[in-house]
Amino acid sequence: MRYLANLLVLLTILTFLITGKSEAAPFKKIATPPLTEQWYGIYVDNDQVGFYRQKISEAPAGYQIVADGSVKMKIMGFTKEATTRESYFVSKSLGLRSFEVEQTINAVSSRVTGTAGESHLRLTSESNGVKKEKQIKIKGEVFPGAALNILPIIRDTTVGKTYKIMMFDPEELKVKDIKVSIIGETTAPNGTFALKLRNNLYPFVNNDVWVNAQGETVMESVRDGLVVTKLEKPQQIGRFIGNLALSKKDLIYDFSMIRISEPLTDIPKIKGLTLEVTGWNDDLPLYQSNYQKLLKKEPGVLIVKTGNAITAAEQSASHDKPSEYLQPTDKIESNNPQLIKKAEELLANKKDATDKVKTLAAWSAEWLKDTVDDGGSAMESFKSKNGNCQTHTRLYTALARAAGIPTRFVSGLVYQEKLGFLYHSWGESLLNGIWTPVDPTFNQTPADVTHIKLFEGERPEDMTPIISIIGKIKIKVLEIPAPQAPSSVANQKQPT
Repeated sequence: MRYLANLLVLLTILTFLITGKSEAAPFKKIATPPLTEQWYGIYVDNDQVGFYRQKISEAPAGYQIVADGSVKMKIMGFTKEATTRESYFVSKSLGLRSFEVEQTINAVSSRVTGTAGESHLRLTSESNGVKKEKQIKIKGEVFPGAALNILPIIRDTTVGKTYKIMMFDPEELKVKDIKVSIIGETTAPNGTFALKLRNNLYPFVNNDVWVNAQGETVMESVRDGLVVTKLEKPQQIGRFIGNLALSKKDLIYDFSMIRISEPLTDIPKIKGLTLEVTGWNDDLPLYQSNYQKLLKKEPGVLIVKTGNAITAAEQSASHDKPSEYLQPTDKIESNNPQLIKKAEELLANKKDATDKVKTLAAWSAEWLKDTVDDGGSAMESFKSKNGNCQTHTRLYTALARAAGIPTRFVSGLVYQEKLGFLYHSWGESLLNGIWTPVDPTFNQTPADVTHIKLFEGERPEDMTPIISIIGKIKIKVLEIPAPQAPSSVANQKQPT
């Protein structure tokens, strides 16, 4: 009996190795699409060039599919920069009912809305102030591209079966005939047991897709791995997005920008703000200080107060233990002899702590040339003399700690005139018992009232929570209080 049992185990293992599948758990069709949020990295020749997020949730008589992402690639002489935000309402069978798509493709922005009926797809497109209406004749159901990989697994997973699907393409404003074939059960390149599909979405090349038993796409491969989209952990995508957002690179710029209906002007004269933030993730911490108050209005909605919008009763001295904000870290080398010498040199005639902070912030802003790319650690940027806002903040923080001033690295939002709120990094130094925002990129001590702190820490993982709000939050200005008294904000260098 033991011999027979061992033989059966051996045969099972051999079957899996030869066929790439387990006969005990064949793929079965699922009753509903995966009601989850999935994050994907997009790669060309193993270099990450973008990301994509998709979330499916239940809606009346169907589902809502929300997807967004950004990509910048140059391949085989073809260049594409695209940022998209898509929202589709679909039936239980995933057939399109209504949609709204905002996209910026190669610097051209557009918005497309529409509905799908029994015989026509009706849509309205807007671009460069021009609005156009269009009707497309259809026969049967039309599906959004976001449903393309899910359809086979909610219908019939029989190997060899081919589906002919009408798919709406919001970029070309067309309905395309797409074929999706079920190749078989196998192991995806990332080691996941999956159902392999193949479609003709891209002409002349194969588009291979691997879908897991829950209906989630785990990987797509175009031209035998030249372009790959793969399911990744939110933390991994968060580090990638956080770095891009703080660098304000083209790939993330349109995606992360938060525009407001009435732009702010003459920022130095604004001494306080009351803002409403919607789309907030309630699991994130709310950082409070004398310079900002974050108040939950209702689920997913915050009221933000800065500057003189904060009442005297809402202000209080800090009770934090500052010792940890005097210690060196991997990229903030406050114990480096060269940085210690530079701090001593800059502060030789300074006695007041506030004067010291202003001096170090001004010197950091002047020493480093603004660049899109991160200039590395404090010491590396001290030598190279260039870097982005993260670099400026690391160098300033290292010098301040070397001078005995507790300082921490923070990130969040700052308003950029004529554009909107962008993600940004700056420092907070402990002055007279109060954590004071200091922006060594724009040489502001204290930083202007458009700075909204959302995260603490200089490590890449400290920015991973950004994925829960980036591309989702919206900001409305509720009030700009009248100036109450002269401010000490230095504005020698403003965002441009």
